[in-house]
Parts: sequence; C-alpha cells; structure tokens
Amino acid sequence: MDITKTTNVGELVAQDYRAAGVFKAHKIDFCCNGNRTVAEVCEKKGLNADELLNELQSATSVATSSNTDFASWDMDLLADYIVKKHHRYVEKSIPDLKAYLNKIVKVHGDEHPELEEIEQLFLASAGELTQHMKKEELMLFPFIQKLATNSQATSPVFNTVENPIEMLKHEHDQEGERFRKIAELSDDYTPPAEACNTYRVTFALLKEFEDDLHEHIHLENNILFPKAIKAEQRVNYA
Repeated sequence: MDITKTTNVGELVAQDYRAAGVFKAHKIDFCCNGNRTVAEVCEKKGLNADELLNELQSATSVATSSNTDFASWDMDLLADYIVKKHHRYVEKSIPDLKAYLNKIVKVHGDEHPELEEIEQLFLASAGELTQHMKKEELMLFPFIQKLATNSQATSPVFNTVENPIEMLKHEHDQEGERFRKIAELSDDYTPPAEACNTYRVTFALLKEFEDDLHEHIHLENNILFPKAIKAEQRVNYA
C-alpha cells in the first residue's frame, strides 16, 4: 500500500496491523492518539519521516498469513470479538496482577518506591476498565448489534451513537496515559538485575496487559466506532 507523510496513523494500522509493530518500536501511540499523520508524529517524536516511511513500507510488504483484516469484519462480529477476546482477557488478568503487585510492593517497595505508584496506577486502571467495559457491553455494543442487523432501529436513549463513543474514547485516553506512566516508572517493564522471579513475571504481565490494551483500543477507536457512526447515518429511526 502507498504510505506517505500525510497518511493517518490510526487508519494505517486499521488497514494493516503489521504497521503497529513499527509504531510500538518508536513509542508512537496509534490507538488513543491515532488521529495524526505520519509527519505529525515524526515532528512530535523528533524522528526522520523518510526513515519511518521506509520502515512502515518494509513491515507492511512482508507476506504473512496471520495478519487478520479486522477492517473487513462486520461491526457486530467485531464487537463480539472484542468482548470475548479483550474484555475477558482484562477480567482474567486483573486479579493475578493485583496479587503480584501487592507482593512485590511489600517485598521490594523500600528499595524501589516506584513500585507503589505503579500499583496505584494499575488499581485505578483496573477499576476504571471494569466499569468502562460494562458500559460497552450493556449500552453501546447492543445498539451496534441492532445497527448491524436492522435499518429501522429505534432511536437510542443517548440520542446518537457519537455521544457514548466520545465518552468512551475519552476514557481510552485516560487509560493510555496511565499506562504511559507505568511504562515510564518501570523503565519500559525492565526489572532490575537483582529482581526475583515474581518481580520479573509481574513486569512481563504488565507489558502483556498494555499490549493487549493497545490492540483493544485500536480496534474500537479506529475500526468499530467509525463503522458504527457511518452505519447510524444510514438509519431511519422508527
């Protein structure tokens, strides 16, 4: 595909997720702050735009059978996938990470006081994400299911699908910021040389959690939400 300096970062990843690896390597946020051009992110990060374009072209030209084209999915299927893959992952991971963080703070907190702040940030994120996912599952996603199957859908209580979407995107931004801070405090999830196995496992799980969150937010901000907005524009409410 033709990638230029005016290419939108979020839209690029939506079309070809292989680009995400390049952006991750340069710490470029393609999910919460995906509505920027390649030129804009390069200026922000102090990167050479031509070099980044070459990396993106190389990454997206490599043949692979595992690159799922989520942009081609129907929005009801995508919403169901997000719940079953990403929401369930978050729900399953939170208790383990809470326990691990509590343990390493007690054992290593004196030598590494940043661990307590990491724990508090994660606890805040866990609470907010739990509420956030319920809003999606109980309010937005059922309406998206109706949009996908019924052009005569009833007008929603939130007036237009853009209202909850804007609220949820704002909450995505907040979680993205929390994990940027966690990554900074943990030196990009790099445990100290003397770290015990629990310390190392905790940081590995935190990184995995952040990676999953990035894909989760990307699928919603850059693919599902735009699909829902476009679908609503075609609806004649009863």
